Amino acid sequence: MNKSVSLPDFSDLHLLVVGDVMIDRYINGQVTRISPEAPVPVVEQKSIENRAGGSANVALNIRSLGAKVSLLSIGGHDLEFDILNEILSETRMDTHILKLQNRKTSIKTRVMCGNQQLLRIDHEDKHDLNPKEEAQLMTAFIDILTNNQIDGIILQDYNKGMLTKNLIHFIMEKANAEIIPTFVDPKEKNFFSYKNCTLFKPNKKEIRQAVGDVTWDEADTLIRQNLQNKCTLITLGSEGIYLNDGFSSNVYPTEQRVIADVCGAGDSVISIVALCYIKGMKSEDIAKVANTAGGQVCEIPGVVPVNLEKLMQELS
Repeated sequence: MNKSVSLPDFSDLHLLVVGDVMIDRYINGQVTRISPEAPVPVVEQKSIENRAGGSANVALNIRSLGAKVSLLSIGGHDLEFDILNEILSETRMDTHILKLQNRKTSIKTRVMCGNQQLLRIDHEDKHDLNPKEEAQLMTAFIDILTNNQIDGIILQDYNKGMLTKNLIHFIMEKANAEIIPTFVDPKEKNFFSYKNCTLFKPNKKEIRQAVGDVTWDEADTLIRQNLQNKCTLITLGSEGIYLNDGFSSNVYPTEQRVIADVCGAGDSVISIVALCYIKGMKSEDIAKVANTAGGQVCEIPGVVPVNLEKLMQELS
């Protein structure tokens, strides 16, 4: 019988999420025929739904788990910026989305038929911030730290150009000076820029791209040599989670589930892991909670935050 895990109360924690935000747009429809113009399905559009995605979904996960959250990110001078802000205004979050010139607000548009994704269209910019824009974000970051008691910082990178090397180094330096734990969900670019972070959470694909076909313990060794991080957590998809807390390592398998959509699973994992780590939970319990949270959101189509009540029920 699986050991039950009790979640602590997270309501006394305040986390800061820094990273790329985007709109996850869903065009829902029905396919009844093939186009006479090309061998492609014709989708009869029924509805359009916009959701807050990227690092905004990480922030929503933290909020749904009961903690306070601040969100620092960027957008463009466009209609999508207003749509995203309208979505976020309905949440109980402290948002700081800087409106920048010469940049698009990122949108991932998914064309759906039932629970099946037929097509994804990305509308975005990926160029790095310029020095002036970096300085704006640095100022906003310091303002948030000055005006709030921040218990942890999540850096959520989607390689859209926001988390530049300069900005990463600035945030890590300030966080370590203030003894604020940092939790990193990296992408391929700037993979080894998060020196002295608390917890580093790549996925299996990112590990293979960064260090090659090695064992998970060998990957952890290479990561620690570059970052001097305290913990390494690697999400392995259906295989579960690898976790090395600096004292021991283990692969924690996940439960079998009916998967509808893997979108947003990593967002839920980094959110719950950060909160549980700050609360001092044991590594094996953190891994179980992370596997459960990630698995639950995969059962639901589209990007959604974890449901705290459902999570607590399954853990108990």
